[in-house]
This record gives sequence, structure tokens and C-alpha cells, in this order.
Amino acid sequence: MRNITNAMRDKRGGRSIERGAIWAFTPVIAILPFSLLALAAFWLPLAVLTSVPYWWVVVGFLLIGLSLFVRPVQVLALTPLLGARRPTSDEAAKLDPLWNQLAQSNDLPPNRYVVRVLPSSDLNAFACGGHLVVVTSFAVNELSERQLQGVLAHELSHHLGLHTVAITVGHWLSTPVVLLARIGFFMQNVAQAAADSFGRDSRAIATVGNAAATVIRVVSWVFTAALRASDALSNVVGHSSEFEADRRAIDMGFGRELAGALRHVLATGSTGRPIGWRARLAASHPPARTRVARIEALLRA
Repeated sequence: MRNITNAMRDKRGGRSIERGAIWAFTPVIAILPFSLLALAAFWLPLAVLTSVPYWWVVVGFLLIGLSLFVRPVQVLALTPLLGARRPTSDEAAKLDPLWNQLAQSNDLPPNRYVVRVLPSSDLNAFACGGHLVVVTSFAVNELSERQLQGVLAHELSHHLGLHTVAITVGHWLSTPVVLLARIGFFMQNVAQAAADSFGRDSRAIATVGNAAATVIRVVSWVFTAALRASDALSNVVGHSSEFEADRRAIDMGFGRELAGALRHVLATGSTGRPIGWRARLAASHPPARTRVARIEALLRA
């Protein structure tokens, strides 16, 4: 009955889910031109020494990014990068039955996604890539089984809504932008140091060094501004994605469990308090208190 109800809800909400998936990719669209420009900047020295065409660099960069969505590559690459690990035997004894039940209720093979544990004293969980679900050791130990299953349902909802795909693509595209900005600031410091050191004896060297530092500073600022704008847009989209994932968890039948987990977060005093608009823009998650209120309203409806 739960699967039939979920199918009916997904059919009625198909358009909104599709719009949500498209909205999740807006930061990717925003950073893409600057990523291509950054790749062009790295290609120019290569083009001087070789005859490698620019599009080869772009295709190679995209192929490496696509390999991150291959589950074995993703697990091997992202798990240590995130500082996560395999669940211990005690953790697996608690997580595996909950995850298997959750996958079965959504007609999914349990091994499509990989659950990992992040050693941390914070109560948190997140989905990343296209296959990883990460929960903190504190969440595994402190949450009840029902609350933990609500959290897992929320993270699975991120995968089903393609939110993690958009985030992974966005982070990969931002890699050359971040690298170019860092190189730019380094070169700016070098040019400024050269102007300060050698410019004392030569006005021409001082002028050239200061001019070079100014140009590099402007270019670096443009790429840094693009990166920050993309991050800000990602955070705004992240709020919408969190609410959508909460709604999917409710449709799965785990809304009360998720609300219980969020109340546990509130009880620890780690989140849920009002914050200013600048901090809200920089935060990737809405306040837990807001999420609880929305979940309870949806459950009543």
C-alpha cells in the first residue's frame, strides 16, 4: 500500500519534481562558463608547447568528472576524501536492516547506494556523489532506530531527486576556477613583491610589476566572485533541496521519524536558532526548527 501511495504521489507531483531537479542544476549552469575560461587559461601554455586542441582538454576534464559517478571509483575516491569509513560491526547491525527496509519500500536494490560512517561528535548526515550516504557516528549511536531511518530516508531522497548529482558536477566544474584563482593570487603576490623589491632601483620595473599585479588581481577577483556567486546560489538551491527531500521522506512514510530526529538535533542546542540573512545565505541547510514545522504541516495536510 505504501508503494502504491508513493507512486500516486510521484505521478501527481512529477512536474514539481522535474522543476526541482532543473532548479538544482542552476549553480552548474552559472559556473560552467567560468570553468571553460579557466580551462582555456590552463590550455594556453600547453598550446604553446604542443598541438593539443582546446576541446581535447575540455573532453578529458569532463571524462574524469564523469568517472566520479562510477560507484567503485566514487567509493574509493570520496570516502577517504570525506574522512568517512566502513561501519563497524555494531554500526552495521543497526544500519543495514534500516537501509534494507528503506530500499525495499522504494523498490530499490540495497546495494545501489553505499552507507558510510563519519567519525564525529556532531549529529549530522549527508548524501554525496551519486551513491554515497554518510552518517556521523554520533547520529548512529544517539538516534533511535526510527529517527535514524527517517534521516536515511531524507538522504535517499536527495539521491532520488538528483540533488547530489548536481552538487558533484558543480564541485567538479569549480575545481579549475578555484585552482586558477589561487594561482592568480600567488602570482599577484609575486608581481607585487618584485615591484617592491626591484622597483626601488628602476621606475620601469616598479611600473610593470604594479601593472601586472593589478591585472592579475582583477582577473583573480572575477573568478573568485564567480565562485562565490555560484556557492551562494548553491546554498539557496540547497534550502529548496532540503525541503524537497523532506517532502519525499514524508511520501515514503518516514516523516514522523525524520521530524523526531530533527527534534533530537534541536534538543542538543546545535541548530534551529534564528540567524541573519547573510548567515542564512551562507548556510547550506535551513534551520531544523523550520524543517520540523514544515514537516508537521505536511503531515497534517
